[in-house]
Amino acid sequence: MVIGWLVGALEGAVIVGGLSMLGAGLVSMGVPKNSVLKYETALKTDKYVVMAHGTAEEIAHARNIISSTNPHSIEEHQAVIDSPEPALAAD
Repeated sequence: MVIGWLVGALEGAVIVGGLSMLGAGLVSMGVPKNSVLKYETALKTDKYVVMAHGTAEEIAHARNIISSTNPHSIEEHQAVIDSPEPALAAD
C-alpha cells in the first residue's frame, strides 16, 4: 500500500537540509519548502495529501473534483521538472 510506504518513509527518513527524502523530492519538483513541511506533518498525523499533475485544463478539472470533497486546503504549485504543467496538492 502506497500510504503505508509513505508514512514509513517519513518515519524513518533520512533528513536532507531539514527535510525528509520525500520532502527534498517535492522541493526539487517546485513545491515550496513551507508547503512540504505542511504536507509531511499532515502525513505524520494520519491525514492524506492528494497530488495531481497535468495540463492547466486537467488541473482545473482535478481542482473541481477535489473541491467537492471539502478539503482542508488546496494549493497549486508550478512544476519545475521538464514541464511547465502545474501540480495541485490538497490536504
